[in-house]
Amino acid sequence: MTAGGEPSLRVGLDMTRTKAVLRAGSHYQKDLAQLAARFPASGRRELLAVEIALDDFLVGLEALGTWPSPQDVEWEEALAELVGGVLDDAESAERSLHEGGPDRRGMVTEDEVSALVGAGWRADLTAFQRRDVAYLLSMRHGANFSVPGAGKTRVALAVYAALRERGEVSRLLVVSPKAAYEAWNFETAECFGKPLVSEVMGKRPTVGTEVLIVNYERLDRSLPALAAWLRSAPSMIILDEAHRMKLGVQGTYGSACMALGPLARRRLILTGTPAPNGARDLENLLSFVWPGHGRRVVTSAVGGGDLSHASKVLRPLFTRTTKQELGLPPVETKIRYVKLPPLHREIYDALVGRFTARAEAARDDFDALGKALLRLLMAATSPALLSLGASRYEPLSYQLPPLDVPAEDSLFALLRDLPSYEVSPKYAETLSLVAANAALGRKTLVWTTFVRSLTTMQRMFADYQPAVVHGGTPDREQQLRRFRDDPDCLVLLSNPATLGEGISLHQDCHDAVYVDRDFMAGRFLQSLDRIHRLGLAPGTQTRVTVLAASDTIDEAVAKRLEEKVGFMGRILDDPSVQQLADLQEESSVAGGMDALDIQALLEHMTARGHG
Repeated sequence: MTAGGEPSLRVGLDMTRTKAVLRAGSHYQKDLAQLAARFPASGRRELLAVEIALDDFLVGLEALGTWPSPQDVEWEEALAELVGGVLDDAESAERSLHEGGPDRRGMVTEDEVSALVGAGWRADLTAFQRRDVAYLLSMRHGANFSVPGAGKTRVALAVYAALRERGEVSRLLVVSPKAAYEAWNFETAECFGKPLVSEVMGKRPTVGTEVLIVNYERLDRSLPALAAWLRSAPSMIILDEAHRMKLGVQGTYGSACMALGPLARRRLILTGTPAPNGARDLENLLSFVWPGHGRRVVTSAVGGGDLSHASKVLRPLFTRTTKQELGLPPVETKIRYVKLPPLHREIYDALVGRFTARAEAARDDFDALGKALLRLLMAATSPALLSLGASRYEPLSYQLPPLDVPAEDSLFALLRDLPSYEVSPKYAETLSLVAANAALGRKTLVWTTFVRSLTTMQRMFADYQPAVVHGGTPDREQQLRRFRDDPDCLVLLSNPATLGEGISLHQDCHDAVYVDRDFMAGRFLQSLDRIHRLGLAPGTQTRVTVLAASDTIDEAVAKRLEEKVGFMGRILDDPSVQQLADLQEESSVAGGMDALDIQALLEHMTARGHG
């Protein structure tokens, strides 16, 4: 102790439990500054205190060895326990990396799984599910990156059942999207002879709850109650669709997860898309599983640029069932580039700063509209989406036959009235695909980012009695049921933000069209899996068509998604993901229709009162 009896250094956690706080004794100000310099991202709270992101602190633990008076450093008990566990985990994970898998001495085999889950377990497990359970039980903490449809929920519950049988844990916290509640409630009742007492988080957990389910949006404001619940009994925490916290401590979801993780005896993450934007996402996910170690391993593995080598290095840290292992028929993925008609092209070019003489007159208006990414994505579909409608979701109304473009009107006025003069080539191409599929009795799932696109196509495709689901849809389940069960409902219109996760459509639909895409690779991959997942009949032909407008933001999106999906395919060593990074290009032929055919079809619908 210092002369006054105080510790030379106190090491503890901040209120959020996502940062370490170092408080020095009054005579150690200079030493604290030197120690803080070893943690580049540290922040000075006051003269004798610094705070360091927990993961950075755990990565750089050895820096504490430079403290001049180590014998009188005082540790907060919770942080000391965390550090001890992290060092054990790091040693175990390091051994796994060197030995190509978990420690052979403690390796669980597939044949042992049935006995380990206990007599209360009643659900069937496939061979690949037993393999994944065995691997995860062989690790102290784990990651399951299996594709959607592989049964990650059931595998996770089997791991929990085995740990409960061992007496290691007695309760389970599941963090998941709201769309996954149904699956967790179903599986907790289906897998156990005596269903687990589970509940979705309300104001506070009910006494006696064994499985507590909470969504990512609620995490931050429920943090104190969840932390107390985890501390009160040996617990396991599962992050379902864990890519939701890919920002780590930089994001609201990630910082809440990182705060809760160390309070659980066992940590497990589930996602089929662990690196939607590259290595940083994977660093943050594995940092939750192995604080202070996960990020360092990924950085080291990927740093050399050899992704084949990186895949081999990282492979022991996770389990993954691929679509090839599921025996799914291949998916046919194509991209069609459509050409913008003349007025559409002139308006789009003005939005990105390529001005014609007519556009110069409204240059300020176009500059204001064209700066935001989402607006450019809208403009590649139809610039008219940028103009304000009478209501938020007002559909575009196309004039049939189209009017001649008045030479005297300003380009900005023409933007607002564009549907009177030209049909969006993306809508026309989508209509042709829907019509061709409908003629074969095939239903089509149409994805677009924008709700006004959904309502516009709802009007245009009325002959096919489309179901529509977006964030503001009040009767979502009814719409989905109609798409599945009504033979006359041949189209489902939705956006990936709403239906990209937690829904299965593969029994009813085998064709998908993307009117547009954004830069979110994970959302793209997740949405693809709505119609291509376990349970497809052998020989089922699944077809995915991506539309892109030539010489627009769509080309940049396609290039970046190709890079992101390609990275993930190589890191996961999964050829089925690799294939999705290389969409086969095909000509835009509007399903065999020329421009007059499209116009005739639209006029037919208008004549029947659908326009």
